[in-house]
Amino acid sequence: MQAPSSARPADPADQAAPAVAGPAAPAQANWPAVFSVAIGAFALVTTEFLPVGLLPSIAAELRVTEGMAGMMVTIPGMIAALAALLVTAGVGKADRRHVVIGLMSLLVASNVIVALSDSFALILAGRALMGIGVGGFWAIGGALGTRLVPAASAARATSIIFAGISLGTVAGVPAGAMIGELAGWRAAFVAAGALAVVVVLTQMWLLPKLPTSHAVSLRQLPQLLRLSKVQLGIAATLLIFIGQFAAYTYVTPFLVQVSAMSAKTISALLLAYGAAGFIGNIIGGWAVGKSVRGSMIGTGLVLGLSTLALPFFGHNAAAVVALIVVWGLAFGAMPISVQSWMFSAMPGTMEAGGALFVFTAQVALASGALVGGLSVDHLGVPSAMSVGGLFAVAMALVIWAFGKDRPARLHAVH
Repeated sequence: MQAPSSARPADPADQAAPAVAGPAAPAQANWPAVFSVAIGAFALVTTEFLPVGLLPSIAAELRVTEGMAGMMVTIPGMIAALAALLVTAGVGKADRRHVVIGLMSLLVASNVIVALSDSFALILAGRALMGIGVGGFWAIGGALGTRLVPAASAARATSIIFAGISLGTVAGVPAGAMIGELAGWRAAFVAAGALAVVVVLTQMWLLPKLPTSHAVSLRQLPQLLRLSKVQLGIAATLLIFIGQFAAYTYVTPFLVQVSAMSAKTISALLLAYGAAGFIGNIIGGWAVGKSVRGSMIGTGLVLGLSTLALPFFGHNAAAVVALIVVWGLAFGAMPISVQSWMFSAMPGTMEAGGALFVFTAQVALASGALVGGLSVDHLGVPSAMSVGGLFAVAMALVIWAFGKDRPARLHAVH
């Protein structure tokens, strides 16, 4: 993920809390360690959203509805939200190297449980383990780039780490869908587990010791919540993530049932969606360099309108392909737009701020999958696209109405 440029015109909506000193940056860059964290990000994103491309086959084998199968996204999202707060505070001053490796080990265990279990309840328990890894990793891992390279290279390192998100979407989810089509959905989780093992071994080899002199306290979070820009960012994050995952979790059933596409076609289209997301990530990095507020509004409108249009053009293959690609562009820009808004409001509090952002995003992710699932089971698959689109457009309207160029009400965070 592209980090926002530090050399850009001042955007009044970007006013932030006073910085707080963090751990000192190293004198020399450790790029292999940075890439090991990025590979971990790729493995997490791949595993977290693996059910998206496999939902029909999982539901059929386990004899549950597709809305119920969507709980494989909802449950880990809920657990990740809590883990973002509890893991960050619970690890105290522990060496972050040990923490990250431990969290990635949970990813291995999760994939093994899901691949081998015939019980849907046990599968959800395995996915819950993955949720702990996701929440803890994103709350802590987002700040690791600044610990592994000199300050001048911190933005580049952070960009590389978060690029794992885009790469996981580009290659991971479509590859999982393809493996599921060729060898069954369980084989896809076996492959994800093997990837997680490689990540753990790589990080054990490459990550240096990462001691920290201070522990994050949950008491910092109420202070952050008093920032008007943070409050608005939380509302925007909830709306756009709910919208995205209400629709995205059920895009495969939509393409099967409404667009009558084959599994191979869907895999190719998911790959196109991910590739568009990678391009959208680059566009988003450029957009936040101009105006974070503008990038947020644009992302919400493009994502919302493209998903809202899908039920109306669902039987037109060419239109569906075009809308999915446009949706992918907006999805790629979404994380960097929202993160830029949130983190610019609380510099110097990266782990506490990261925990708050991950908590909000994961609550919204889980809620989106749940809202989409309820809509699918009661109103049909196309309704998930409509619901998702409405939430995304609502985010754009909120930022347009309340994120105007005005002084933010700020309070110091200590």
